[in-house]
Amino acid sequence: MEQQHRDPLILYANFHSDLAVDLAARDVLERWAEQAPRKIWLMRPGDVLVTPVPLSAAFQAYACDLLGMAPESLTLLHVPPVPGGTLADAVHRAGATDTLRELVVARPGIQLLPLALDRSTVDLAARLAVPIAPYGPRGAPRAALEVAYLLNTKGAFRCTAARLGMPLPPGRVCGGEDLPATVGALLAEHDRVVLKPDRSAGGHGLAVLSDTDPVPSPGERATVWVVEQCMDAIRSLSVQMEATPDGPRPVFSGEMRTSGGRYTGYLSPLAAADRFRAVELERWGGALGRYLSGHGYTGPYGIDAVLAANGRLYAIEANVRRTATTTPRVMAVRLARAAGLDRPAWLLAQHESRFALGFAEALRLLRDAGLAWSRESGAGVVLYEDAPADGRTWRYAVIGTDRRQVKRLRRALMDAWGTTARAEAG
Repeated sequence: MEQQHRDPLILYANFHSDLAVDLAARDVLERWAEQAPRKIWLMRPGDVLVTPVPLSAAFQAYACDLLGMAPESLTLLHVPPVPGGTLADAVHRAGATDTLRELVVARPGIQLLPLALDRSTVDLAARLAVPIAPYGPRGAPRAALEVAYLLNTKGAFRCTAARLGMPLPPGRVCGGEDLPATVGALLAEHDRVVLKPDRSAGGHGLAVLSDTDPVPSPGERATVWVVEQCMDAIRSLSVQMEATPDGPRPVFSGEMRTSGGRYTGYLSPLAAADRFRAVELERWGGALGRYLSGHGYTGPYGIDAVLAANGRLYAIEANVRRTATTTPRVMAVRLARAAGLDRPAWLLAQHESRFALGFAEALRLLRDAGLAWSRESGAGVVLYEDAPADGRTWRYAVIGTDRRQVKRLRRALMDAWGTTARAEAG
């Protein structure tokens, strides 16, 4: 979906989905949905963005300026979220279904591109009579939907990864009633264990326990749990892949930064010295992609891994959907290619400003420091999301010719903005 000329798309920012976590995890879903404005970086003239979060006029103008598009060539449809509901529920509650039908009729060949392939999205696409990308008119097979739900659980991933030959941290899958005994058995062998609700993502519900910590009561917060040895991780790595009719293909790999089990930043590509690790990740990704394709799944997926103190890589989880790195990577490549750079290095991180700022103010500070992305230089900082709710916790991307330049620009940004930076990659 990165080609310059293509049929129009409905970019469907369905962060409110039951694919990765239960819909009851309202706070988590609302926090994730704050990322919806970044979907503008996927848009081309004629596209429609369905978003649970409105985009400010300043951010729209900024993104369109960098992408070389007129804001009026895009259609943005804000549908306020429904507590405990999906984005499809929000579309219905907002009375936006007829609006979408009209937009579909006016755009021959349009397809719906979701963040995640879930049941409510398939149902909405059927009501709109619009194909889901990249499945086209044939539609997404039921088996593809089922395998997406299955592989976004921790337990099913462990089972599948083991069959496909991926090393995993020692661990077990158990029901809530067996959780205390399972934790006790693993703590008898390891200093610490990690508890993960079966359907969870982004660190939601994760807990690290030693033998002095209380164990959640049976069935608390989840009916199925994964309990694993807490690895002494040196680094966290990931590979992002795409399942295609011609077979799986690697898209990019990189190093993650996490805090308390939550993703906070990313640096890509991996260093040259890590090329053999990238190859191993891609081998795992190829095996998983063939498994997914065998069930009719087509589209993005990724594998997260940790590099342990013993020098081995261990697979941790799969994400059979677009992830927090997918859209920013498209943005980085798109901007870089417009500047004549085919293989950019890019970094995602966060910075906490000293004072609350509006988007225009933050952008002015960036430009005054001479650090804003420039097509002429092919390098710089991009505010790839709108102003944060608190006006202080800014997500940004740094794009450059190589990792060294990206790190140098990041240091300059911290010097210019003050150094309450988070998730510095590398």
